[in-house]
Amino acid sequence: MEFDKDILSFLSPELLEKVMEESAVKEFPKGTEILREEQYVKVLPIVLNGLVKVYSRFDDKELLLYYIAPSQSCVMTFYAALKNTPSKVFAVTEEDTQLLLIPVQHLPAWMREYSDFNDLFYNQFNLRYSELLDTIGHLLLDRMDKRLYDHLNTKSQLLNGAPIKMSHNQIANELGTAREVITRVLKKLETDGKVEQNPDGIKIIGAW
Repeated sequence: MEFDKDILSFLSPELLEKVMEESAVKEFPKGTEILREEQYVKVLPIVLNGLVKVYSRFDDKELLLYYIAPSQSCVMTFYAALKNTPSKVFAVTEEDTQLLLIPVQHLPAWMREYSDFNDLFYNQFNLRYSELLDTIGHLLLDRMDKRLYDHLNTKSQLLNGAPIKMSHNQIANELGTAREVITRVLKKLETDGKVEQNPDGIKIIGAW
């Protein structure tokens, strides 16, 4: 299956050749659950095209942890694979997505032999740690309207400006709040000229 190998330019040519020999490239439609909680990890995904949402679930609520964009992987999956422990997160494709699936039995040897494979893990860890700190900051300091705007703006950028096709309930789950709160705050953002809602979805139209 064809894809732009520049997406994997962070791997050395020698390692890239090994990865391509041992791995599979697969496409998954939007909304596909590619990882379940308590599932043992058999393959490490790297996103080639598309977008993946990683989240935790608490009772009937979902909490968005981060998105995996092209050339990125999932640090939680990486850790579960290396330690052979069940996954603590879910992962679902946010749009039609192409993944490189690396069998986890190769990870320990490649991490010993190739510094660029180690860099992949540590770079993802640093990225997600920074995002976690930003999330904590939003929770502590920002009003819901700012949190919601930033959340939608980030998603819009990841979707290259395409309308965000999500229900108010789905957005509420990602932000750990109630649907009624999202409906009310979205109406305020719309009145303030920051977002637009129509049958195609939600679109960012103004700066904060």
